[in-house]
Amino acid sequence: MDTPATPAALAALHARCFTAPPPWSAAAFAGTLDQPGAVLIARPAAFLLGRIAAGEAEVLTLAVAPECRRQGLGAALLAEFLYTAAHRGAERAFLEVAEDNAAARALYARAGFRPVGRRRGYAEGPDGARIDALVLSLAPLHDRPWHGAGQAGDKGAFSD
Repeated sequence: MDTPATPAALAALHARCFTAPPPWSAAAFAGTLDQPGAVLIARPAAFLLGRIAAGEAEVLTLAVAPECRRQGLGAALLAEFLYTAAHRGAERAFLEVAEDNAAARALYARAGFRPVGRRRGYAEGPDGARIDALVLSLAPLHDRPWHGAGQAGDKGAFSD
């Protein structure tokens, strides 16, 4: 599988990975990639899209093809993003994750993210039920296991 680099390729992979929250469209990816501070880290079968601004980093979405999960791809992407964010002056990172996404929550917990809030009714699940999201935060970003890492394929100090 090629590295997803175009908005259409990102949307196609995202649709394979998510039902709730709904997958992003190619137009949504294109618009986000055009924003100042957008950061795309892509690998074959996986990508992380985030943004860095005003001393903060936000993970917008992280997708790993279903057949490629549990191989460290998500952890490597997250470590590289956090490394990049720290080197661009971000002092903290945050993200929202569906409360029922146990695998993602475990990955973020291993990276040191902690719950700081909840968004009730964040998304609609496939069965129509509303799903809450947890707001997770990590600070400070300097002096973390990935500080000084960030090489392509480096998993940092945690893996999925």
